[in-house]
Amino acid sequence: MNSLEIEMFFWNRKTTQDKFKNAIRDVVDFPKQGIIFKDITTALKDAEVLRETTDLLYEKYKDMGITQVVGIESRGFILGSILAYKLGAGMVLMRKPGKLPADTFKVEYELEYGTDSIEIHKGALTNNDVVLLHDDLLATGGSATAAIKLINKFDVKAVHVNFLIELDFLNGADKLPKSDSVYSMVHY
Repeated sequence: MNSLEIEMFFWNRKTTQDKFKNAIRDVVDFPKQGIIFKDITTALKDAEVLRETTDLLYEKYKDMGITQVVGIESRGFILGSILAYKLGAGMVLMRKPGKLPADTFKVEYELEYGTDSIEIHKGALTNNDVVLLHDDLLATGGSATAAIKLINKFDVKAVHVNFLIELDFLNGADKLPKSDSVYSMVHY
């Protein structure tokens, strides 16, 4: 990239981040009292925001040799699928217990408002894979930590972690196990 292309990339990234952040809706007291839920559905329904967000993330990861995108249920499936398609990678689902039909690995974790667990098919990844783990939100780091632990069971070549939103005040990124990179598009 020449200097003008680099300047335009960073300007476009900032513009996309601002558009995405402005399109998010806050839902008070969901899923329980005291939580302010960052609802991305209002950003996803805007075709321009969806396209620009996906393009920005594609540009970030296009040269990293991603072979599999792992999406965390359920909002991680949306952009995760689009990114997998654009990157020429496969799409692997991490789901809540009992949702995957074959043998799985399972990890339990704590949420900011309870406990949960996720599973992945035992044959989902190989040690030749370069993985992009994608989810919509990083809060306390519980589900992302569990997801990275599941991915690491496969001894993959690399794990890159991506979130659309990070709630910085909860320090979730500090709690994540080692990965090759962690990127959050917008921060609160």
